[in-house]
Amino acid sequence: MVVAKKHLEQCRAENRSPRFWLINTGNANAGTGEAGLRDAHASCAELAKQVGVAEQDVLPFSTGVIGEPLPMDRLLAGFAPALESLSSDSAAWEQAGQGILTTDTRAKGATVTLEIGDQQVTINGIAKGSGMIKPNMATMLGFVVTDAAIEAPLLDRLLRETVDRSFNCITVDSDTSTNDACMLAATGTGPRIADEEQLAVFSNALQRVMTELAQAIIRDAEGATKFVTLQVGEAKSRQEALDVAFTVAHSPLVKTALYASDANWGRILAAVGRAPVSDFDVNRVVIDLGDVRLVEKGGRAAGYTEAAGSAVMAQSEITIRINLGRGEECHGVDF
Repeated sequence: MVVAKKHLEQCRAENRSPRFWLINTGNANAGTGEAGLRDAHASCAELAKQVGVAEQDVLPFSTGVIGEPLPMDRLLAGFAPALESLSSDSAAWEQAGQGILTTDTRAKGATVTLEIGDQQVTINGIAKGSGMIKPNMATMLGFVVTDAAIEAPLLDRLLRETVDRSFNCITVDSDTSTNDACMLAATGTGPRIADEEQLAVFSNALQRVMTELAQAIIRDAEGATKFVTLQVGEAKSRQEALDVAFTVAHSPLVKTALYASDANWGRILAAVGRAPVSDFDVNRVVIDLGDVRLVEKGGRAAGYTEAAGSAVMAQSEITIRINLGRGEECHGVDF
């Protein structure tokens, strides 16, 4: 990502936008030293030459095995056929989604259409990732494009806001890797976002795309058997809610209980209790597993039965709700 960041900064300094994303999979081009940097520059330069743009107009992205040099002959030979097959139809998006996979078992794509004024706007996105997933983003790539006309500073803000509530709210194995990115581009061929009302509509649609892609990574997670949504409410701050959510989500004991469909709810409460929260009061905590109340007033809920808890634990999709009784902030995590 070193070269991609450098090229993006150069484009911004010249008040223009990059023109091409160059993505290779199977090889991360990380831990490859100066040779890896030279290969990244060389691949960008060759593509730029073939399409008639400057080298910095090409942003390179790599994902795969760390420490192996890029097979430059194979990589460069792929440019011509890739350029010949350029298209914007649904089949091309599907092909691109398949092309960026590594250990994934299926392509991950999302699309939303909306009305801005009396014109239609489209947002398309693809992503890859299934292992070594933990905020911030980790081993994943995401590429989202809209035909709306949006200025770069606003586009950057929208990207950061929607990523914070999607890709940065998922975790698989609490591990990260060397390569990750999420890119958002606007071609400007469609209507311009003209006011706050239109911006809100567009932002909501973009959030839907980002969330669908992020959740697709969790559904295809390496070794996953369940999709778990963890919602933390009544926190003093967003960070506090996140700290509690990820402490629970990263707990090996919570994960093994979920995998085994074991209604050992004490593991959830124990994880909440060891989260980095000051002045924690267990008597205010309320925990629900699906529609079953587990914890209230500092202990097991009066109406709880193990049979009811086990029934929820046996489901393939589970929601855990934790209210801290400390404030008004809430946040969620999928794992």
